Amino acid sequence: MTLLSVNLNKIAVLRNSRGGDEPDILRAAQTCIEAGCGGITVHPRPDQRHVKPQDVRALAAMLRGRVEYNIEGNPFAPARGTYPGLIELAREVRPTQVTLVPDSDSQITSDHGFDPLQQADVDKLQPLVKALREISCRVSVFVDAGASGFERFAAIGVQRVEIYTGPYAHAFAEGDARESLALCAETARRAQQSGLAVNAGHDLSQANLGAFHAAIPGLAEVSIGHALIGEALYEGLSTTVRNYLQILR
Repeated sequence: MTLLSVNLNKIAVLRNSRGGDEPDILRAAQTCIEAGCGGITVHPRPDQRHVKPQDVRALAAMLRGRVEYNIEGNPFAPARGTYPGLIELAREVRPTQVTLVPDSDSQITSDHGFDPLQQADVDKLQPLVKALREISCRVSVFVDAGASGFERFAAIGVQRVEIYTGPYAHAFAEGDARESLALCAETARRAQQSGLAVNAGHDLSQANLGAFHAAIPGLAEVSIGHALIGEALYEGLSTTVRNYLQILR
């Protein structure tokens, strides 16, 4: 079964809008775990617009030995204020997986991936991948549908790629996702042929996940946050997580 990792960034956004500790990100994580999810995802950023370093640490202590812990972020973003940088955070909390994403403060959300054919990026990623593997973190790299050259990632120790599914979700909402879905499936096939496992995430929802899951044999993990938390406002968090798990079955 494809693992469902629930992204809790939006819980932190709501909390930060008023200050204080509510809603409680640890309680949200506990609720998702009790509903059956296999992982928790957070995406800390240097501007600390949502998940903060203290959240990353508190979740690590809570999740250890229970479910997978996936931390996403830009490995090249420097430390700022109390944000120590992605690699340093990983060294502190030793998550199950670190997903490398080329985002910046100017992006509202992640909107593109690394390109394996850009050798300069591969060369810059290599020592960071090595550092993460040395502390027993599984390394995944965010990529666009249509990417190729995955053997270059495999050669530097990358173990997974996460396909950026934003364009697929947009096409699905417009009523015709056939071309976008085929591109995602071909990208997954190329990655798997290079020895990499395949994750996926961004704008996946109860409406579009079933078709995507059916089209990607061997899909290892989906990371879902924005839609899941939005749907939970109407259905409840436990019910929503269970709904996603039913789709993945």
